[in-house]
Amino acid sequence: MNNKDNKKNNLKADCKEKEPLTEAPKVSAAELSAKEIEELKKKAGERDEYYDNWLRGRAECDNMRKRLEKEKFEHIKYANEDLILELIEILDNFERGIKSAEQKKDFTLLHQGVEMISKQLHKLLEERGLQRIKGVGAKFDPYKHEALEVVKGDPSKDGIIDAELQAGYELNGRVIRTAKVRVIKNDEPEAGEEEHKNGA
Repeated sequence: MNNKDNKKNNLKADCKEKEPLTEAPKVSAAELSAKEIEELKKKAGERDEYYDNWLRGRAECDNMRKRLEKEKFEHIKYANEDLILELIEILDNFERGIKSAEQKKDFTLLHQGVEMISKQLHKLLEERGLQRIKGVGAKFDPYKHEALEVVKGDPSKDGIIDAELQAGYELNGRVIRTAKVRVIKNDEPEAGEEEHKNGA
């Protein structure tokens, strides 16, 4: 074997010695001390305990979410139960009033009964946060009123509501139905002026 071949073989041997390890060296159980084995068992036990706790916590979260969804559904379904019960009492009074008026054939008695029930109903709804929007005599407010009619009138009452065509209501400060009204407005342009503006 010549020098050239010797150099090649030596180079191959050097490369094999310097190759990186592809996997961690295996350690047999015999090489671990009893203390290290106990430590590993303890760590494995802790890992299993953490995993079990995580699974249990996840299951509890899922159950709580389902329970809250069910409670929310039940709450929405029966949210108005108290109000309905109070309305039923008013309905009972209304039916008693009708029967009494039919038996006595007394229109005045019927009118008084309906008026009393109307007051009772309004009082109940006010206690629940319902307020009637001020109509006649109030300044027109586009957030609370809807002008169905506009009339000319006293110039000092321009923009004032002249008549209420349908009552409006607020629930705890929020408008749930605008009042339909007739408004006094004197500054409307004449028909010719309006055409002139449109044509310009």
